[in-house]
Amino acid sequence: MAEKLQTVEVLYCGVCGLPAEYCEFGSEFEKCKPWLIQNAPDLYPDLVKDSNLKEADKVSEQLQSTSISEGSSTSKKEEVKRLPGGKIKKKDKQEIIIEKVTRNRRKSITTIKGLEIFGVKLSDASKKLGKKFATGASVVKGPTEKEQIDVQGDISYDIVDFITETWPDVPESAIFFIEDGKKVPAA
Repeated sequence: MAEKLQTVEVLYCGVCGLPAEYCEFGSEFEKCKPWLIQNAPDLYPDLVKDSNLKEADKVSEQLQSTSISEGSSTSKKEEVKRLPGGKIKKKDKQEIIIEKVTRNRRKSITTIKGLEIFGVKLSDASKKLGKKFATGASVVKGPTEKEQIDVQGDISYDIVDFITETWPDVPESAIFFIEDGKKVPAA
């Protein structure tokens, strides 16, 4: 009969997200050293030997000051999210981008990106925009695979007031226009 396989528990680094055995090959090994000394001293005995007791105390204080405790605010957790392999996922910027695209010389489409970040349901927003401006509005996937609202016609003249009145959670300072490839604040 074949032997039963045993499960292996892997210790992942709290700093870079790699298995602790592979931290030395990662790009953030210097930042990982304090965590490794405290949580995996058997994997890197040279690190423990090199650091004397004073340095270990400094390292633990530094680690405690940079770590995120359960009771603290979760805003820091949301800002930096680590993916497998130690890659950092960027947080979405809290901004709405409004862009007017001209097609066939006369026709134009106004694109609104980023409303969903403020908790606005895009399907409801497209219906309200269509009714307010008496035009077609739909939710489509943009070139970056994120959903956006496309509204037929040039409604950029009145869109900022409509967004801030309809959804009070959206500050006017978070709304930007794209003009000639440059981001310009709406205010």
